[in-house]
Amino acid sequence: MAWKNQGGGPWGSGPKGPWGSGPQPTGSGPRPPDLEDLLRRAQDRMQQFLPGGYFSGLGVALALLVVLAIWGMSGFFRVQPDELGVVLRFGKAVRTVGPGLSYHLPYPIEAVLLPKALRVSTLNIGFSSDDTPRRSRDGRRDVPEESLMLTGDENIVDVQFTVLWRIKPKGAADFLFNIQNPEGTVKAVAESAMREVVGRSDIQPILTNDRDKIQQAVLELMQKTLDGYGSGIQIQQLQMGQVNPPADVIQSFNDVQNAKTELESAQNQAQTYANQVVPQARGSAAQIVQGAEGYKQQAIAEAKGQSARFLKVYEEYKKAPDVTRERLYLETMERILGNSDKLVYDGGAAGQGGVVPYLPLSELSRRPQTGQSQQGTGGAR
Repeated sequence: MAWKNQGGGPWGSGPKGPWGSGPQPTGSGPRPPDLEDLLRRAQDRMQQFLPGGYFSGLGVALALLVVLAIWGMSGFFRVQPDELGVVLRFGKAVRTVGPGLSYHLPYPIEAVLLPKALRVSTLNIGFSSDDTPRRSRDGRRDVPEESLMLTGDENIVDVQFTVLWRIKPKGAADFLFNIQNPEGTVKAVAESAMREVVGRSDIQPILTNDRDKIQQAVLELMQKTLDGYGSGIQIQQLQMGQVNPPADVIQSFNDVQNAKTELESAQNQAQTYANQVVPQARGSAAQIVQGAEGYKQQAIAEAKGQSARFLKVYEEYKKAPDVTRERLYLETMERILGNSDKLVYDGGAAGQGGVVPYLPLSELSRRPQTGQSQQGTGGAR
């Protein structure tokens, strides 16, 4: 039955139908075709192509071919740049398809799932960027139930960190079938791994110079745990953010840290002074030891020389005692008198009391005049 455009119908007042305005009055414009007329015309055209009716053999075959073509073309699918296509055959993963246009056997033989396997996801632990009244100064909301942790020396530390993770290129099927809540699983594993590593460490290294070691240890522990779950997840990076004592005791903790810093500074100054003084003292001690060693060697050498000389003199003495004795006497007197002041006494000069003024024999011996030297030495006795 054709649509009757009567006023007050379900599409409002006036001559309207479900596709807009109804037929206009005569002379106001062209009248739109009736729906039943369109269907009747389409049936007539189909009968022209299918002689014998819809239910003839050729008609059924053509209909089946059209249905099969549509069914076969339903296997085409497109994988976006940040996705991986996991093709399932009767519910079992058989292959992985990269980005681009691909094909799988039509449903229900095969189907495809498209996880965001090439996208790196970010997960914040200990803080959130939600717009809530508990936000901090930098616009982030602290989550103390996630960030407060107990250290190995029984201190409490507030640790906030970020985890970057993605699906492994060959683990898309594991990601789809082995875990139900991927983000929740990664968050639970990250928090557990961080608590374990922090629980084995003291608070001072965590706050100062051991962040890189802690980050690496947590990343390795997370990856090991997730691989044990068969999750197909790969941890790309772990970044530690704010690491502070709890807000209630942070001022006291800073005072303690400043005192420790001053202590370390004083110790460094003392060590610097010791590094200057100790080498000097060691150098002086080494110099004294070397001088004593040199004197020792000199004394030993002189003693050996004197001993050898004495033995040589003794050998000569045994051969000629009188001559050797006289020579020793003369050499001894020469050595004694050569180092002492001299007065010459002349017993024949009575008028002068027998004392002759000092004759500088050493000075006279240096003069080149032979005659004066002989004259000066001739008066000496």
